[in-house]
Amino acid sequence: MMHWQLFGDLPPEEVRRVLAMARRRTFGRGEVVFHEGDPADSVHLIAKGRFAVRVTTPLGETATLAIRGPGEAFGELALVSDSPRSATVAALEPAETHSLYRREFDELRREYPYVNRVLVAILAASVRRMDELIVEAFYVGAEKRVLRRLRDLAGVYGNGSATVTVPLTQEDLAGLAGTSRATVNRVLREEESRGTVTLGRGKTIVLDLETLTRRAG
Repeated sequence: MMHWQLFGDLPPEEVRRVLAMARRRTFGRGEVVFHEGDPADSVHLIAKGRFAVRVTTPLGETATLAIRGPGEAFGELALVSDSPRSATVAALEPAETHSLYRREFDELRREYPYVNRVLVAILAASVRRMDELIVEAFYVGAEKRVLRRLRDLAGVYGNGSATVTVPLTQEDLAGLAGTSRATVNRVLREEESRGTVTLGRGKTIVLDLETLTRRAG
């Protein structure tokens, strides 16, 4: 059975009970799960595929904030707040989630109070991550930010092989790094000349993750 961080050390039989209450949903590539501003009433547990978390900037552009994959979740704020969705989430590939509504999660929290601590820890980690990204935006150069996000994505898409294919566009990588597509293209071309990556249509293939990680700092 897949392990979701949100459940902490919940016994497997209880996880199965929770999943029995959840709604299984499937998504095609590019399909939107929910839009920024939509009512928020459920959390999605990712069982298959990867999802992009995106927001609209004040200039009307779209920025990718995160990529979530199997074993992770998105929409956690719906479990603790009545505020509308703070981002748009879309499937990057054929994907599947278990959608768990707040009332069902509340039942779980009453029976297993430690789940509250797990939820708080996850939300706190998200805040810390956002703080780190804000500091990076002010004090780390765009080139290094691109390398760091590519390194992170290699971890998301890696499967233990010597090379890792990251099937995201340069626009997506630019959003994650908080820079322009032109900068991403320049950085990737330089890395290609060094032999750490090779570029394809809508994807970047990491050939030397160790060197890339070292250069990302």
